[in-house]
Amino acid sequence: MPSLNRIIMAKSSRRMIQQLTPEYLDVAEISGKWGEMFDFRSYRQFRYPKYDICAGPYMTAQGKPQKFDLILANQVWEHLDRPYAATKNVRRMLKKGGHFWLAVPFYIPFHAAPMDNSRWSARGLKNLLIECGFDETEIRAEQWGNRNAAARNLETPWPPIYDDTRDSLENDKDMPICAWAIARRT
Repeated sequence: MPSLNRIIMAKSSRRMIQQLTPEYLDVAEISGKWGEMFDFRSYRQFRYPKYDICAGPYMTAQGKPQKFDLILANQVWEHLDRPYAATKNVRRMLKKGGHFWLAVPFYIPFHAAPMDNSRWSARGLKNLLIECGFDETEIRAEQWGNRNAAARNLETPWPPIYDDTRDSLENDKDMPICAWAIARRT
């Protein structure tokens, strides 16, 4: 069963990625293994904190940033000490026309793994991406949540598992619990 926090985010994000024609994409993921569900042309994982995107882009043997069509970051940006530096490094790793997709929590419990530093709404993600060099017209940011989901986030064990008998998937724009965005490098 999926966690309540990620149902809408995952559905919307899968659509975002499918629209990019995954079978033609060289992809890197900085986080877990969310991207494994797609049939990408190539797929590499760079695990945080072993690979620290804040310190710089992943370099080739020739000392240049390795380039990708798509970079994924699922539920990791809130753990970074320097998310602006990391986002600029991701942008350097994108091919021209490449995309950066990231998803973050907004209203969830503190979860230091190894640390917990930041929260963003959809507008906050858009601002982060703009400040790191992405064109505002090439960013799509969304958020989802509602008061019931926020209250369920206070339950233990966490995260709450979706229960269709008690959980509404309606969105209340004033009570986000997660946000996600995709930005295209021009």
